[in-house]
Amino acid sequence: MNLEQLRALLAIVDEGSFEAAADALGVSASAVSQRIRALERTVGQMVVRRGTPCEATDAGQALVRMARHVSVIERETWATLGRQASGRSVTALAVPADALGTWFEPVLREAAGWTDTTLDLHIEDQDHSAALLRRGDVLAAVTTEPQPVPGCAVEPLGRMRYVPVAAPRLLRQHVRHGRPDLHTMPTMRFNAKDGLQAQVLDMHAPSAAPPTHLAPSFDAFHRCVRAGLGWGMLVDLQAVDDLASGRLVRLPGVDDVLVPLHWQAATLPSPGLLRLSRAVHEAAAGGLERADRP
Repeated sequence: MNLEQLRALLAIVDEGSFEAAADALGVSASAVSQRIRALERTVGQMVVRRGTPCEATDAGQALVRMARHVSVIERETWATLGRQASGRSVTALAVPADALGTWFEPVLREAAGWTDTTLDLHIEDQDHSAALLRRGDVLAAVTTEPQPVPGCAVEPLGRMRYVPVAAPRLLRQHVRHGRPDLHTMPTMRFNAKDGLQAQVLDMHAPSAAPPTHLAPSFDAFHRCVRAGLGWGMLVDLQAVDDLASGRLVRLPGVDDVLVPLHWQAATLPSPGLLRLSRAVHEAAAGGLERADRP
């Protein structure tokens, strides 16, 4: 295999089709097809699953991960030799929406001053972001996965605290024997991957099946809880002002949920990736609870 073949595979996965990959690379679609066929002959396996969009096969995912790593090393090697590649390098990373909307903001402010890099942010639930690393979609991720993905190193960041809250009016409507009635009180859910509210129900009302509203947006979820559509788990940093003003109240007798977060990043000799990792750790130190805190 060669670099042109790996670039073609990476472009197909990122752009979604052979035609779009050809446009991104500045070559013909037939040239892209030829490179992929040559790559598949070399590895003896299909590397692209044709469709809309095109996706990497299991074998292709390993090559996509390598291609993304090679792209970073190639660009930074040229920089070391005093030759700048055209444009900025792209760093793909996976970040949960709850993190992006709260403690991760200092990373964005610092990245705004980087003149050699653009960020490709993939918004993914912390319980599922490691899958993007395995597929080679990203170089780094904020994740709950403590075991390193192949080719990555993992470091603890701290714990993100979620608090169970509701609008006061909603809570008054669903109280039984002085406690919130989780069997009848409507609840919120961010998306199909969001299991926080279900985790609380399993702990406090295992047989409950309350009405559940979906709001797959960080801000919309918060607004729905504040409007009284349902109760939900909010990041403590997200809920602090509403709790102080009385627009939201904690659910009495319902425990907070602490979610341990980790930073997984490709083990590359990349100054840009190391710079990003330092920024993430600094932001986590200011916005997350230490893992050794009771």
